[in-house]
Amino acid sequence: MADLKGLFTDVLGDAGVLVGNAINEDYAHDETLSAHPVVPAAVLLPRTTDEVAAILRVANEHGIPVTARGAGSGVSGAAIPSEGGVIVSFERMNRILEIDADNHVAVVEPGVRLAQLDEALAPHGFVYPVRPGESSASIGGTVNTNAAGMRAVKYGVTRHHVIGLEVVLGRGEVIHTGGKIVKVSSGYDLTQLIIGSEGTLGLVTKVWIKLSPRLPKGTTVLAPFATLDEVTSAIPKILASGLQPLILEYIDLLTMMVIVMDGGIELGISDEVRQQALAYLVVSLEDSHEDRLEQDTLALGELLAGELGAMDVFVLPQGAASDLIQAREHAFYAAKTRGFHDVIDVVVPRAKLPDFVRTVGEISQEFSSGIVGCGHAGDGNVHMAVLQEDPEIRNKMMHRLLSSGLELGGAISGEHGIGREKKAYFLAYEDPTKVDLMRGIKRVFDPNGILNPGVIFD
Repeated sequence: MADLKGLFTDVLGDAGVLVGNAINEDYAHDETLSAHPVVPAAVLLPRTTDEVAAILRVANEHGIPVTARGAGSGVSGAAIPSEGGVIVSFERMNRILEIDADNHVAVVEPGVRLAQLDEALAPHGFVYPVRPGESSASIGGTVNTNAAGMRAVKYGVTRHHVIGLEVVLGRGEVIHTGGKIVKVSSGYDLTQLIIGSEGTLGLVTKVWIKLSPRLPKGTTVLAPFATLDEVTSAIPKILASGLQPLILEYIDLLTMMVIVMDGGIELGISDEVRQQALAYLVVSLEDSHEDRLEQDTLALGELLAGELGAMDVFVLPQGAASDLIQAREHAFYAAKTRGFHDVIDVVVPRAKLPDFVRTVGEISQEFSSGIVGCGHAGDGNVHMAVLQEDPEIRNKMMHRLLSSGLELGGAISGEHGIGREKKAYFLAYEDPTKVDLMRGIKRVFDPNGILNPGVIFD
């Protein structure tokens, strides 16, 4: 460790290199339920792009594995270091460098937290609409995983909002991709290639993000249904109505019970409806004008209560709506505190969501195991927690769950990423030719394989 500390102290100074007892246990893991923590040999705390480049030149020369870390809020194990490797934590690179109101662009360092950015944008009337459910998440982390969240049904995912990057490659070279321009057709799109690469191609040190107007008016509607199938079948019709919901989420009965209880939320649902409802649909709308919002809310209520067969329709008071949305965002932590063993974030075509949910129910019964959750119904992204202590049985369940999603035209991960924990499933089902292409790309960006080895593939 002394030799390792000496290597990087020359780059970062003594305060920028943590070893031994100075390393907090949080650096050994992210929020993944099933992963084993790994204490890094050192934690490196750069403040500038030049320091990151110097770190990677040293690491490349000595063959030291490097794992990038933002807030550590990921759930796929991509921020867990390799044995004997180092973590580059971007907690000191947390500046908002520019808010360009004329071009609707912000330039930020990777350690900027979503809540920090939102607070800075509010006075300018802008919003960065990517909300993956954890406001403490860093911009760099969301770029590395192509994070999404509940607002993706309207605004899309991270790759729809990142228009430029500064990235340090495996041997320490610094490249810039994109910028404040809104379109480009000059060669390969390296910005999009790096987004979602989970720290395996380079370390992101600066991000240009596209901003959206902050709409001041909003409302949230809650609709209980007698069956989960009715909820999921309603999704395509809501989206075809032209209402453009900001949030379109389904929540199953058990998950709703847990998050309401944990949050102490009063939704105003009668006992009769609560006893009969097996699933809920949460729909949020936004607008810049109150009258248009009222019209859309009325149209949504009529659609839900009429053609779509909701048991009732509730327009939630602002406080209850905020509490429910926040509780839904933290549903993962509710599952974690109750001892669930794994999570999935399978994404399927929206119209196939009812088929997938039915299959999940069948798998749950077949293995006598709990599978509960909710999902971004508007984009077919299912978030479910699996309760099965036996690792062999759980492995079989996970294979069935993931392969069932793929058979419907879906993908293993809609927003969490592959990381270390979903790697075996990814390699079992992905086209080997595509995996070989990915390996080839990594060799070009990172010839000696020091960047997050063991993530996505070995």
